[in-house]
Amino acid sequence: MRALAAALLFGGALLSPLAGLTPASAQDAASPPAGVPLAAPPELFGQPGSPSATRTIDGMVIPNPAQPFAGTIKLNAAQSTPAWPARTVAPQGAPNVLLVLTDDTGYGAGSTFGGVIPMPTLDALARDGLRYTNFNSTALCSPSRAALLTGRNHHNVGYGNIAEASTGFPGYDAVIGHDTVSVAAVLRANGYNTSWYGKNHNTPPFTESQVGPFDQWPTGEIFGFDHFYGFMGGDANQWQPNLFNDTTAIYPFLDKPGWNLITAEADDAIRQIQTVNSVDPSKPFFVYLAPGATHAPHHPTKEWIDRISALHLFDNGWNALRDTIFANQKRLGVIPQDAQLTPWPDHLKKWEELSADEKKLFIRQADIYAAYLAYADNETGRVIDAIRDMGKLDNTLVIYIVGDNGSSAEGSPTGTPNEVAQFNGVTPPVADQLKYFYDLWGTEQTYPHMAVGWTWAFGTPFKWTKQIASHFGGVRQGMVMSWPARIKDVGGIRNQFSHFIDIEPTILEAVGITAPSFVNGIQQRPLDGTSMAYTWDARPDDPTRHTVQYFEMFGNRGIYNNGWYANTTPIVDPWALFSIPPTDVMNSYKWELYDLTKDWTQNNDLAAGMPDKLRAMQELFIAEASKNQVFPLDNSVATRMVTPRPSVVAGKSHFEYTAPIAGNPNGTQPLLLNASYRISADIDVPEGGGNGMLFTQGGRFAGHGFYLLKGKPVYVWNLLDLERVRWEGADALTPGRHLVEFDFTYGGLGFGTFAFNSLSGVGQAAEGVLKVDGKEVARQKMAHTIPITLAWDESQDIGSDTLTGVDDADYESPFVFDGTIHKITLDIDRPQLSKEDIQKLEAAQSAQGDKG
Repeated sequence: MRALAAALLFGGALLSPLAGLTPASAQDAASPPAGVPLAAPPELFGQPGSPSATRTIDGMVIPNPAQPFAGTIKLNAAQSTPAWPARTVAPQGAPNVLLVLTDDTGYGAGSTFGGVIPMPTLDALARDGLRYTNFNSTALCSPSRAALLTGRNHHNVGYGNIAEASTGFPGYDAVIGHDTVSVAAVLRANGYNTSWYGKNHNTPPFTESQVGPFDQWPTGEIFGFDHFYGFMGGDANQWQPNLFNDTTAIYPFLDKPGWNLITAEADDAIRQIQTVNSVDPSKPFFVYLAPGATHAPHHPTKEWIDRISALHLFDNGWNALRDTIFANQKRLGVIPQDAQLTPWPDHLKKWEELSADEKKLFIRQADIYAAYLAYADNETGRVIDAIRDMGKLDNTLVIYIVGDNGSSAEGSPTGTPNEVAQFNGVTPPVADQLKYFYDLWGTEQTYPHMAVGWTWAFGTPFKWTKQIASHFGGVRQGMVMSWPARIKDVGGIRNQFSHFIDIEPTILEAVGITAPSFVNGIQQRPLDGTSMAYTWDARPDDPTRHTVQYFEMFGNRGIYNNGWYANTTPIVDPWALFSIPPTDVMNSYKWELYDLTKDWTQNNDLAAGMPDKLRAMQELFIAEASKNQVFPLDNSVATRMVTPRPSVVAGKSHFEYTAPIAGNPNGTQPLLLNASYRISADIDVPEGGGNGMLFTQGGRFAGHGFYLLKGKPVYVWNLLDLERVRWEGADALTPGRHLVEFDFTYGGLGFGTFAFNSLSGVGQAAEGVLKVDGKEVARQKMAHTIPITLAWDESQDIGSDTLTGVDDADYESPFVFDGTIHKITLDIDRPQLSKEDIQKLEAAQSAQGDKG
């Protein structure tokens, strides 16, 4: 230290230990561990070391190893030379990327692929680009989206089913690992701005609370988006969504009548693109636009409902609609001229068999659905117009995928004004739907879904629907790519087989980068997909490069191999949501076999005449499934929805809340269904007050709330917006401190009966007692309770009700409590099966012939 001080004082030259830290050794210090491939020398632009210097990277290691210091360091700054590390930029000429994904949309719904629903934005892109007729999903939301963003098969990233139905097996746990980061993380590391709008459904529900962890949120390191504006779950109320800006819950719809999320997402995407263009016009963007349309609830604006209704697209019914779509598809060339229309299923009514009331209701349902799709397409067009106005559309790769799976049959054969009711096994009759909901269909007062007949028609020319991975009605999606600067066969058709996992490798090839080998020190698993960039210069029927692909969902299986396809036959209808299929039949599903080179629509089963070929295809499925974490096969539906998961509430029965909480999502709140419980609220009531929510879960379409209304304590159970059971004290509380309690005693055996293939333990009767300061003030019995789920896009709130209310007649959200909460205590007593209960359940199971 004396020598260093003397040198600094007298200006002498000194070789200190610092002088030995040369640029080369500095690089060694930041080198990856042994065995990690080193990045190639970066390409530099501008004067090295200057503030304006930039570089591209090969991207094999993310983040790229630290750049060596290119200047010199002496004992003082005057004799030293500064040098800045170059900023990382995208490869020169790299395109912007706009990835659009609609939800629950069948192959034959939109005009671009033969449907009658107008999609002028997609039509225009198809005229300027390519239509893909043989593009396939996984048959369900979360799995398709996981495959899309990671380039890996859905089981390989833990999404063998939707996030809310995850189970404790590697292929089904809804956990995307750090060894399979998304395309956005790769692009961001290579100089892109990345943003996501609309539906997520790829964050484990048990990590969605305010305390995280946030690594699997859109802006976390696994997904790698700079910005997120959307909802986390499978669907959302588009009028009053559980909405996030990055990781913060927001409520932009408050006091804004007519506000709708579809428009808000487009607005935010345009704002972000314009911001990037203003701040750094040279920086390319990756925008992932994933509106909730056309998943239930079908929530278009009145403007679009009026527009579509005026067209009378559906007056002739769903069977005539299929014929129209089929003819349109042949005219457009999106199916072969020799393709055959698959038969109408025996278990669905034909249009001429319906009553006048049924026809009236069902036409209304289809109009609302069509308005939702047309509305979403229009808002996507606004985003594209903004890119065009910037002069950047020519070098923008637009990938517009119509549906993350086939059209949804989750609305029942008669449709439903409330999808939450359908998931709980309750379907209002047509007469009630007409009387109470016809004029409200699509508004904030409904959470609607259409009848299955429309679902089947919108999947023309194929069989089956969403959830069914074995048949193309569940997995075949229309898709358009447009890139004016690169794709020259404008208006062309491409018939090569492809899959959601092919999108990431296509984007990376378009940008000119490779998938990384290491991200944050973790070795990455190889991509499963095949780049589709070769198709841009191919002929319509040139051979595909994606030659083998397995399919599996809810036990239904399929295997594609060079034009051949083998698959199982579904044993449960996809609208039978409140059911427990037999579990001992996984190896006895009937198999089918198709030669797709001659039979585009899976119409002529060859299995009986070609047993050897079928056997070879079955063996190929087993091989592919083994490689991709598909086993164990599981065909359960309702039981998966209530599987215990590793949330912050797992294993707990006692909860204390000492401060207001807003927005605790469905996956991280205590489940009170099919259980006894007590809620105790230690509160202070103010002078002249006594209004506001104390404790609530769910909302308008299913939920419960404990609140004060004009000083009186109230507890409401909202039974699927079809009935409300109410407890209310006769007298208003006096100002001051009070203990308000609600005791709920459930009379059934609970979820434990699911283990014996029985739903008998859920939805049973219960009794509630309301108390004030230890004195009973109201008592009432309930003949039935909600069996499976509350409204999943709502939240648990303490001290307010931030989304929809459990009783609109009592209050409007956010209904903040105007007093003081000292503590709210929740205690849950979940039923336990006795030996006698188990013996009876086993006997009933044996009598059904299911030894599970």
